[in-house]
Parts: sequence; structure tokens; C-alpha cells
Amino acid sequence: MEAWHGGEYGARGRCVLAPNPGLMTLDGTNTWILREPGSERSIVVDPGPLLDEHLDAVAAVAGQVAAVVVTHHHLDHTEAARSFAERMGCGVRGLDPAQCWRSDPIADGEVLSVGGLDVEVLTTPGHTTDSISLLVEADGALLTGDMVLGRGTTVIAHPDGDLGSYFDSIARMRALVTDGRVASLWPAHGPVLPDAAGILDHYVVHRRDRLAQVEAALPRLGLSPGDLPPDVGDHPTLPRQVVEVVYADVDEVLWGAAEQSVRSQLAYLARR
Repeated sequence: MEAWHGGEYGARGRCVLAPNPGLMTLDGTNTWILREPGSERSIVVDPGPLLDEHLDAVAAVAGQVAAVVVTHHHLDHTEAARSFAERMGCGVRGLDPAQCWRSDPIADGEVLSVGGLDVEVLTTPGHTTDSISLLVEADGALLTGDMVLGRGTTVIAHPDGDLGSYFDSIARMRALVTDGRVASLWPAHGPVLPDAAGILDHYVVHRRDRLAQVEAALPRLGLSPGDLPPDVGDHPTLPRQVVEVVYADVDEVLWGAAEQSVRSQLAYLARR
């Protein structure tokens, strides 16, 4: 597997990779700097961890930062947001007011206009309730945060993550591809994905397949979807039992993350 190092994409995107690799962060957090060609002003998306070497690298290429935007509240995206905004003399914007600093919360459909650059905000809950994606239509690109990853598939951790919302958000992203507005996906972890249609279709198929596997595992545990209580996502033992059936061929180091997704899948089945 080829290593990911970030770089320049389209005419308006520059990815500076944070040195925080890990099981959940892949190669590290992608900090995206968006800027119209010829402009000195930029938008910095997901400053990431509070690491001086990373923030120095971002500042070196960001020019005059008009706004820091966070795609959701997870710490590997937001830890440095306020500190970096203070350094650059701007505010922090996100969907959750708790993530904002010296700026108003972001809104669905809002267009962020900076130095000739237009970036459209889309609320795309699923990975978290406050997840957003950012459309850079001039480059045919969609910044997906953690809704779509450059490798593998994202975790939908109950209760903040919600599978029904996730399916709806992926469908919204896919419609942008169908409408000719998006061709590539710029994720917050892992490499850029040039085949937006293929990746989004794969994500739906993968989630539906996993959901079918979870549903099929229930009779082996003496249950059916109709037996699931509304609060099954918080059940103390059932999700782990399902993981042991469905993920039997997967390295156990991944079972913790799998259990979080299974909790979301069980909650989805209970509501269906």
C-alpha cells in the first residue's frame, strides 16, 4: 500500500498531513487549505492535533487565514482549532456551537466566500451528528471529513453516529456526483479518491452487506429484528456477541471499533 503524504489537489486544495498516524487516524489527520488561485486568503479545514511542527507547516502555506472550519468535533480534527485561529487572527466555525470561537455556527447550504473562492457547506450527519462536508465545485471536489475515508470505511459509533442518517448523507453526496458537481473526494484521513461515484456506491454496498450480516447473526443468538428493544444500541452484551459472529475472521484488535458500528446497526434494525 502506497504511503500517503498529502500534497496539492485541483487548483484550490492543499493537504498538509499531521504526524498523528494510528489505527483510527490512518496516516494522520489531513488538514486542508483551500484558496483561490492568486489569492492570499484561505480557509483552513481541520487543523488537527496540537503539534507545533504541524501547525507551523500549515501556517507556512496558508497565507492569510480567513476562517478555520472543523468538519466535526472529534479531537484529532479540533484540538488545535482555537490555538491556530488565535495565531492566525481568525475565528473557528463548525456545525456545533461548542466548536465555534469568535464566529457563528455554520449552516447547511451556506457558501463560504473567501478571496474569490466559494465553498458550499453540506450537513452530512452519520459518523457524528455534527458532521459536515464542504463542496469545492470549481475543482469538482467534496471534502468529506470522516464520512468517507481514503482507505477502508468509517466507524459509526453509537449513539453519536447514526446509520440511518449515514445512508441519507451518502445518498446526498452521491446526488452531487450524478449532478456533475463532484468527481473526487478529499477525505480527512488517507489519500484523495478520484472516483467519487465508485467509492460512494461501494460504501452503500458495504454497509448494506454488514447490516445483512448483523441481521443474519441474530437468530444464532436466539433473537430476531422484531425482538430488539428500542435501546438495543446500549445493550451491555449483545453487540459484542454479534461482533464475535460477524467479525470472526477480522483481527480482534479491530473488534472494539466494530462493536461501536454494530451498536449503530442494531439500533437501526430496531427502528426499521
